[in-house]
Amino acid sequence: MTARDAHALLRPRRHPGVRVVVTGQVGLDKKEVIDRLAAMAAARAHSVTVFHVGERMYAQAPDIVKGRILDLPRQGLEQLRRSVFKDLLRLADTVENLVVNTHATFRWKHGLFHAYDHADMQRLDADLYVTFIDNVDAVHERLEREHDIRHTLKDILVWREEEIVVTRAMAEAVKGYGHCFIVSRTDAEAAATALYRLMFEPRHKRVYPSFPMTHVMDMPDVLAEIEHFRKRLAEVFITFDPGDVDEKDLLFKAGEAIQHGRDELTVHVNGRDVTLRAADVTHVARDIDAQIYARDFMLIDQSDMIVTYIPTLPGGKPGLSSGVERELHHAYETTKEVYVVWTPRVEPSPFITATATRVFPSLDELFTHFHQKGYIRQHQPELPLA
Repeated sequence: MTARDAHALLRPRRHPGVRVVVTGQVGLDKKEVIDRLAAMAAARAHSVTVFHVGERMYAQAPDIVKGRILDLPRQGLEQLRRSVFKDLLRLADTVENLVVNTHATFRWKHGLFHAYDHADMQRLDADLYVTFIDNVDAVHERLEREHDIRHTLKDILVWREEEIVVTRAMAEAVKGYGHCFIVSRTDAEAAATALYRLMFEPRHKRVYPSFPMTHVMDMPDVLAEIEHFRKRLAEVFITFDPGDVDEKDLLFKAGEAIQHGRDELTVHVNGRDVTLRAADVTHVARDIDAQIYARDFMLIDQSDMIVTYIPTLPGGKPGLSSGVERELHHAYETTKEVYVVWTPRVEPSPFITATATRVFPSLDELFTHFHQKGYIRQHQPELPLA
């Protein structure tokens, strides 16, 4: 028996519900997604209690100016956090399902430091640990609009990576491997749906949709096929879609601005236009590429299977990219189920067939197979997706 097992016996839960810790960098507006989740659960007769750690800390210290709580001395900040977590732990034993909105780390004048106490997290013993992420320009827009925090695009990328890494370490230390997930909050309704299914419908398969991205950007018909593929998967599975956080497009726009002699570019994000310096974007190009590479493998690792769509390009060529091939190989090496929808008339290479569980000529035939295997129930309820 491990120490954690012994601890669980000493502190049995009073309620068999689901406990979730949600983390993510500042500027994400996690609250919007979590509130949508709570409303979605209530509409389906699930009671979800939401505990916003930051709000509770300000409530316990009303003399602190909004946005200045991290200016407290470290000792005072930690004492305040522990007091709030005492309230949280008392609450946890009285409610059915609990979602805790917090941070894993902070980088402030004190430097980088964790935003939780390990002993408190052990006592909470959450079932799921979810880190929300979003595009760097979307986070930048919220920080400018809602916060008084000096930052660069590089800062945003660093903060995001720190939250992911530390949340994973937290989850593995408390619960073990397989309880931590990265979820895009680019679309709040889709993010709430993913979290709802992770909590209340774990029978849904977790799927990583794989498809070419960069070299089909100027092919509208192919893009429409891929969008249809992504949407059909998201309707019936928990999907961790790499296209939800797509910062390559931002890099292309910055490069185009520089080629035309412009110092700035304008992007439409979160419902408004935001102006960025092209040099600031190109400065973080290597960081964006590195995070895409690492994050996509993490998304595969947290999935049950990978489903790859290979469209037919003009001239009949397969729309196969090096990134898709690498994803297939990684999924195969990590013993995931690997399904390929191969639409071109030419036969796939052995490098595709050797790593695939099954290859199908159409999306409809793939879904027929999923129905036969019981991955999709005939009358499976569908949640609304934006």
